[in-house]
Amino acid sequence: MDLNNANSEHSRHGFFRGSQVIDGVAEEKTLFQLVTDTLTANPKGSVIAFKDNSSAVAGHEIHTILPSEPGSPSPFTPATATFHVIFTAETHNFPTGVAPFPGAETGTGGRIRDVQGTGKGGYVIAGTAGYCVGNLHIPGYDLPWEARYPEPDNLASPLQIEIEASNGASDYGNKFGEPLIQGFTRSFDLRLENGERWGYLKPIMFTGGIGQIDDRHTVKGQALKGMKIVQVGGPAYRVGFGGGAASSMLQGENVSELDFDAVQRGDAEMEQKMNRVIRACNEMGEKTLVEVIHDQGAGGPGNVLKELVEHAGGRIEIRNIRVGDPTMSVLEIYVAEYQERNGFLIRPENMARFQAICDREKVACEVLGEVTGDLRFVVHDELNATTPVDLELSEVLGNIPKKTFTDSSVDLGL
Repeated sequence: MDLNNANSEHSRHGFFRGSQVIDGVAEEKTLFQLVTDTLTANPKGSVIAFKDNSSAVAGHEIHTILPSEPGSPSPFTPATATFHVIFTAETHNFPTGVAPFPGAETGTGGRIRDVQGTGKGGYVIAGTAGYCVGNLHIPGYDLPWEARYPEPDNLASPLQIEIEASNGASDYGNKFGEPLIQGFTRSFDLRLENGERWGYLKPIMFTGGIGQIDDRHTVKGQALKGMKIVQVGGPAYRVGFGGGAASSMLQGENVSELDFDAVQRGDAEMEQKMNRVIRACNEMGEKTLVEVIHDQGAGGPGNVLKELVEHAGGRIEIRNIRVGDPTMSVLEIYVAEYQERNGFLIRPENMARFQAICDREKVACEVLGEVTGDLRFVVHDELNATTPVDLELSEVLGNIPKKTFTDSSVDLGL
């Protein structure tokens, strides 16, 4: 299950990084290389690209106000800082198709965490949203091009997705405090003359975010032996179980009755509490308490905790994760994608102050373990005195075999 989630298309992008063979000819570059070539050709203004939770373009030195003692009650004082512009985007297609409101809600929440998890921590500003679905079939509003075609029985109808997904994205932004400032929508489901059907059967739920980041925070720190592995956020629940793997499957490969289990649930107020912790550290400038930050998404702790210590190794105690459902198994605690959590690496001497900020914001701060420096990732279970996970990180995250995808051109007679 660890490999199934952490090395899914959702997390490792095997298709975009794979070899493409088209009409019997191997392409020289991967899809990912074709995208990154644009940056190579014109790198001007790029500060962060293709290596973090968000991208950033060069901003300006600004005059602002910051707390004189971030993390504590204190007056604001004038300050000068260089802030860059962050943009990040993602889709939450599979969850939004299965359960439109929570699917879009947690799409927005996950994208907000991408902004938070950029560099050593970013500021959230505003969001965008977009939806692509099949024919709407609005009651009492027949349109001549909207034919009736079969639709997957495990997905909501296009009209339901449009309404409930829009409500979910807006609801999350409103509760978090991030305005939704623009978006798009389109419906398309058409059968061609040759009989092929083209349409958004599996819907697209797009969410983008604009933020800003202090120039001193654009590069994550190094994972050094002895640093504490910490998670901040909401408790563990049996939600989003297998989500990273399920969202990577082709339509029809997955089992319909299991789909809803893979959808996360949103808690925007919890994410706002966590955001205030991150913001307090951001406002410390070069004295930030955060060395490394990554958001928890696909693969749950099983993915984010390994990302934190990818180049160093670490050991965690799985029972230090606070559970909201005491019946959860170790497997479920480890790979379920319960939301509103970020992982951190914190120096031991900074833990007391970091914990105090979490206490002030009334959000859980779990010290799970520490960086070991042995390039292994070990999960210990003190309840059963076992180590359910003991992996060599290079084999899990680095040396994954490259996949090959074969395709051929089709003459549509258009």
